Amino acid sequence: MEPKALIELAIKARNAAYAPYSGYAVGAAVLADDGRTFTGCNVENASFGLTVCAERNATFKAVSEGATRIVAVAVATRDGASMCGACRQVVSEFGADAEVYLADAEGVYRTTSIPELLPGAFHGKQLHDPEGS
Repeated sequence: MEPKALIELAIKARNAAYAPYSGYAVGAAVLADDGRTFTGCNVENASFGLTVCAERNATFKAVSEGATRIVAVAVATRDGASMCGACRQVVSEFGADAEVYLADAEGVYRTTSIPELLPGAFHGKQLHDPEGS
């Protein structure tokens, strides 16, 4: 899938965002290795810690439908902002080498990757290290 097509899905998902507190709508679209796409938007809550980001919503939708390998992620915000740290870690779990497209509301984007956004990421294999290091 071309980046622009994935970005268009993220922009469309952004329209469904529930962001009454921050006013900062975010949409995301993830591309699984089997070609399926999944979208998500941010959903805020008056108890801010319960808010869920668009990237995590899209990733969790993918995983809940059996797509556990993400190859690309598009994020759409009004100004092309990057993912937060929590989203970087969650996406890394399922797409350690995924490409990331950070787009503004008009679809102008820049390309990066999970390894660039989260160098030295912590992965599950480290939990099974017999040396405990």
